[in-house]
Amino acid sequence: MHTGSLLVLHEYKMKSFSIPRHFLTIGLFLGLSVFTLSCSGGKVLVYPVDGSHWVNMKILIEEMHTRGHSITVVRPKSSWYITENSPFYSSITVHDEINEFADFWDEYLEKTIEIERGESSGLSFLKIQADLLSMLSKAHHLGCKMLSSMLEDKQLVRRLQDEQYDLVLTDPAIAGGVVLAHYLKLPLVLNVRWTTSGEAHFLIAPSPMSYVPLPGTGYTDKMSFTQRVKNVLFKSFTLIQNRYVVGPHYDVLIDKYLDEKKDIVSLTQAADIWLMRVDFVFEFPRPTMPNVVYMGGFQCKPSKPLPEDLEAFVESSGEHGFIIMSLGTLVKSLPVDMTNEIAAAFASLPQKVIWRNLGPRPSNVGNNTLIVEWMPQNDLLGHSKIKAFVAHGGTNGVQEALYHGVPILGIPLFFDQFDNLIRVQEKGGGAILKLSEINVHSFGRTLRELISNSSYRTNMQLISNLHRDQPMRPLDTAIFWIEHVIRHKGATHLHSEFYNMPWYSYHSVDVLMVLLSVFAVFTLTTVAFIRCLCYRLCCKQKLKNE
Repeated sequence: MHTGSLLVLHEYKMKSFSIPRHFLTIGLFLGLSVFTLSCSGGKVLVYPVDGSHWVNMKILIEEMHTRGHSITVVRPKSSWYITENSPFYSSITVHDEINEFADFWDEYLEKTIEIERGESSGLSFLKIQADLLSMLSKAHHLGCKMLSSMLEDKQLVRRLQDEQYDLVLTDPAIAGGVVLAHYLKLPLVLNVRWTTSGEAHFLIAPSPMSYVPLPGTGYTDKMSFTQRVKNVLFKSFTLIQNRYVVGPHYDVLIDKYLDEKKDIVSLTQAADIWLMRVDFVFEFPRPTMPNVVYMGGFQCKPSKPLPEDLEAFVESSGEHGFIIMSLGTLVKSLPVDMTNEIAAAFASLPQKVIWRNLGPRPSNVGNNTLIVEWMPQNDLLGHSKIKAFVAHGGTNGVQEALYHGVPILGIPLFFDQFDNLIRVQEKGGGAILKLSEINVHSFGRTLRELISNSSYRTNMQLISNLHRDQPMRPLDTAIFWIEHVIRHKGATHLHSEFYNMPWYSYHSVDVLMVLLSVFAVFTLTTVAFIRCLCYRLCCKQKLKNE
């Protein structure tokens, strides 16, 4: 209720009930005071991950700022996207070693395409996987080195302690923020899809291998026996990767700075709240835990009007509408021969095309195609004339397409992208074209099918309706739980103690061994008793016969 309305109500009560003016004034003051106290802000220390992960974290930071919270962001000096000065947060800049992975991703993609096309041997596949593991190891090493430099700065540590933050908010894909929260003994909230051990659910929730597919397998929740075997093997590989490639970097950090001698997995599992960047409109149904809060699509919002030049371009498409294409932030462009094939396919379509391409301009771009370095993706996806979205399958782009109900032609490049697109395809909202399958004919044919077959759009709009039919916006849900942790100084009442149990207790191996031992002793005792009894009876019979 607005203040003006309250004053009108105040005058009405004065006239109707003759209540003394000072009582009403005191009542109004107390009411407004309670409202003000309920909105008082907390102090949040944010330890983000750079790149596309920052896009998600920034949305939470801006929303927390609008609700009166004070935000401090820890950023590396060589950050790609995290600016030092912002109206939404203050920053702590930490000197780090400049490390650029952009060239790595371009080379990795090029080698992957060669292997998919059959232009390289199996040894090349093993080599690029080894290179990928080496890159991941280096990324975690640099992350640990950055945190170590923070903790060695006694003045900075004293400043962090004196600030008396209410919680640490971090993305545990690079887990320096997890270690920092335990070092400062602060409640921990995770903005999470990935951890040092892979997809976050596998670290916090029971994950039966029989129907919960691991990222990288490309399977659904309906797996054959052979697929289940592969799923278990993938799980084994993930455990080995965490134990020997990633874990040792954090073990050194934990041994040096923390009193509790646990590994990074246990420290992550001890987080108060897991803000999961998916929901069950997107994810296959699976077990979960009480401190996992789903906020899939929290970054999505209604579209805004397009810039005049872009609006004129899409309006010129008439009844045919338009298509957009973007392959995310990690990869600048596809190989030249492939972009030429795509450009030729676009040129053959009646639709207009807006294509975000940072590489060399294809030589055969059609008059219907506009190549840009940046596009307002969310606003274009929400436009009434949009027909399809050609995407690499990153979580943010897929969630925005689901929110706006736009069919997807997926071109997965690496990481979780194929698995994200499998979920869209399984729900009837899109199609997948592998890199090795892209040519002018297959690309054009798949796009025409996606646009002409109305079932794709119908299915995506059904998913969109399901996503929007919630009691609270996902972003409001996320902020509520952050503030819940601030109000209650943690959320230990939602913790399961499984992460404090050794593996043999968690899986009841010790109980099973005891029960088997009891059974074995009972069985052996029974057998021995029967044999002894039989022996005595035989002896008595023998003596009687003699």
